[in-house]
Amino acid sequence: MRSIGPGIITAALVFGPGSLTITSKLGAMFGYQLLWVIVLAVFFMVLFTEMSARVGMVTQASLLTLLQQKWGRAVAIVLGICIFLITASFQAGNTIGASLAFAELFHTPVKPWVLFFTGLAIFLLFFRSFYYLLEKIMIILVGLMLVSFFITLLLAKPKLLPLLQGLWPEIPPGAEMLSIALIASSFSIVGAFYQSYLVREKGWRADSLQQGKRESITGIMILGLISSFILINAAAVLHPKGIQVNSATDMGLALEPLYGSTATILFMLGLFAASFSSLIGNATIGGSLLSDAFSLGNQLELKAVRGMIMLVMAIGAGIAWQFGRLPLELIILAQAITIVIAPLIGIALLVIANDTSVMGRWRNSLWKNIGGGLGLLLLIFLAFQHLRTLIMD
Repeated sequence: MRSIGPGIITAALVFGPGSLTITSKLGAMFGYQLLWVIVLAVFFMVLFTEMSARVGMVTQASLLTLLQQKWGRAVAIVLGICIFLITASFQAGNTIGASLAFAELFHTPVKPWVLFFTGLAIFLLFFRSFYYLLEKIMIILVGLMLVSFFITLLLAKPKLLPLLQGLWPEIPPGAEMLSIALIASSFSIVGAFYQSYLVREKGWRADSLQQGKRESITGIMILGLISSFILINAAAVLHPKGIQVNSATDMGLALEPLYGSTATILFMLGLFAASFSSLIGNATIGGSLLSDAFSLGNQLELKAVRGMIMLVMAIGAGIAWQFGRLPLELIILAQAITIVIAPLIGIALLVIANDTSVMGRWRNSLWKNIGGGLGLLLLIFLAFQHLRTLIMD
C-alpha cells in the first residue's frame, strides 16, 4: 500500500465520464465484441506510462525542462499551453459528470452541485501536502469505482463464452469510430506524460526504479479493469434488450427497472468517482504543465502551480454552469489541438527515453522502442482519424 500512488492517480484522471460513456455505448451496441480494444489501449498506455515514470525517476529535471534544453523554450511553452487548453476544454465534462451523478441520486438541480464540487476541489488545493491528499483521494475514488462497477457486474451475470470471444480482434460494421474513440480515451498520452511528474512528487528516484515501474503498471492495469467492467456490464444488461445509451447517466438509469434502485445507486457512485477524480486530476495536469512551461515550477506545493490548477477548475465550472454540458465547439477545439499534440508528446517521450546523456543505462531497450514505435504509429493514426472527422463535420 505504501508504494501505491502515481499509477493510481493516472488511472483515475484518465478514466473520466467521457470514457465511461464511450465504453457503455460500445457494450450496449456491440456486446462483448470490442473488449479486445481495451486490452490494446491498456498495453500501449502501460508502455508509455512506464517510460515516463522511468524518465521522471532517473533524471534531475522535469520532462518539459528536458525538452526545453533539447529543443528550445518555445517547444516547451507550446506543449504546455496546448496541454492546458486540452484539459480546460474537457474540464466542463468532468464537472458536469460529478454533478449529474448526485443530481440524479437526490433528484435535485445540477447547478448547485457544480458549485459544490468545484468549491470542494479548490478547497483541497489549500492543504499543505496536496500531493499526498490527492493520492489518498484517488485511491478512495478508484476503490469506489472498482467496487461499484464490480458489484454491478455480479448483478448483470455476464456469459463467459461470449466474453472470452470478445478478446479476439474484430471490428463489427458501424463500430469503427467508437472503437477509435475508446482507444483515444484509454490510451491518454498526456496522462502518461504526466506520470514523470507524479513519481517526482512521490519522491521516487533511480533507487526506487523497480518499485515505481511496477506501481505505474499496476495503476494502468486497474484502469483497464474498470473499463472492462463497464463494457461487460453494458454488454450483459443493455445489449440483449437493445437498449441504447447516449450518456453515462443513461447507463445508470437503465439498470433500475432491471435490477432495482441499488444497482443504479452503485453505478451513479461509480460515475461520481470517475468524474470527480478526473475533475481534480485533469486540472492538476493542465495547471502543473502550464506553470512548468513558463519556468514557474511544477511542484504541487507552489502557489503558481495551484493558481493554474484553480484556473482550469474555474473554467470548467463556468462552462458547466453556463451550458450544462460540454459544448461542441470545445470538443472540436480539444480534438484539433490533440491532432497535433498527441504524436508530438509520443515523439518527445521516445526521444528523451533513448537519450543516453540523459538516461544513461536506463535508456529504452530494443523491445520498448519497438512497442513505443507501434504506439506512436497508433497515435498518428488516431490523429489522422480525428482530422478526417473534423473535415467531414
